[in-house]
Amino acid sequence: MVLEPLQLGILVLVGIIAGFLNVMAGGGSMLVLPIMVFMGIPGNVANGTNRIAMLAQNLTAVTTFYKKGISNFKLSVTLGLCSLPGAIFGAYLGTQIEGKSFNLILAGVMIAVMAMMIFTPKPSEGSEQGMSRNRMILGHFLMLFVGFWGGFIMAGVGFIMLAVMNKVMGIDLVSSNAHKVFIEIIFTVFALAIFASQLQLLWLAGLFLGLGNAIGGWFGAHYQADKGADVVRKVLYVVLVVFIIKLIFFS
Repeated sequence: MVLEPLQLGILVLVGIIAGFLNVMAGGGSMLVLPIMVFMGIPGNVANGTNRIAMLAQNLTAVTTFYKKGISNFKLSVTLGLCSLPGAIFGAYLGTQIEGKSFNLILAGVMIAVMAMMIFTPKPSEGSEQGMSRNRMILGHFLMLFVGFWGGFIMAGVGFIMLAVMNKVMGIDLVSSNAHKVFIEIIFTVFALAIFASQLQLLWLAGLFLGLGNAIGGWFGAHYQADKGADVVRKVLYVVLVVFIIKLIFFS
């Protein structure tokens, strides 16, 4: 399948918005995937092609966070490695199931995440070095399930990761986002390889979408690094509410 120049241009613009949302909170893939399907791209191919763009976005975001002094690569790597078994299984499942509608399931996940973010007592933030052993172990264990969802469909995985790192592990939201984009690089590489081995992905479309995602990711990382956790929390709640309404009532 070959996309027209106008369609490629639209993907760049959509990618900018999605990249900003993904780095700030999550949910960008829920914007990208329906548009790609509307262009006539099969759902599972769109799901796989989107991973190309996610790599570009997250590489840009990780670099930006690092330059801003917001990084802990040791923790990011161990969390990312724990996500791999789930991501590999999820990606394989994603290539086998066309999945006409995951919307209600996805909305349920988003509602659960939002409830956790709102009603779970606020942890002490910004204390990665002093994190309790139990919090550390539970956070790494939960990454297995995060990886599964990320490998399977990707859409909404950022919300789940933020809930795990912020509410379970007690990491502030800006640092959680820095970990999130690094972890996504790790499991996306493997998921993309599985999708590429099973499906005919649209590499050119993925590269144009990736260009937009990288630009949006750069802006998102700079914005939250400068503005701090409060603005990330507000954006997170707004995006969650909007996507829950869309998934339930307008899908």
